[in-house]
Amino acid sequence: MPKMKTRSAAAKRFKKTGSGKIMRMKANKSHILNKKTTKRKRNLRKQTELDATNMKQMKRCMPYM
Repeated sequence: MPKMKTRSAAAKRFKKTGSGKIMRMKANKSHILNKKTTKRKRNLRKQTELDATNMKQMKRCMPYM
């Protein structure tokens, strides 16, 4: 049986923590930043845990993570 391939796009966007959670960056931080408040932009910097509904898909995309 050949090795399964990791999807490169998923590997670039998601990181796995030591406890096994998958972390992602928040959206809406790339452009049109002047109308967003400083507080909102600051909160968009933080990583957040991937939702449980998408966990199965991501584990399939990244089999060795």
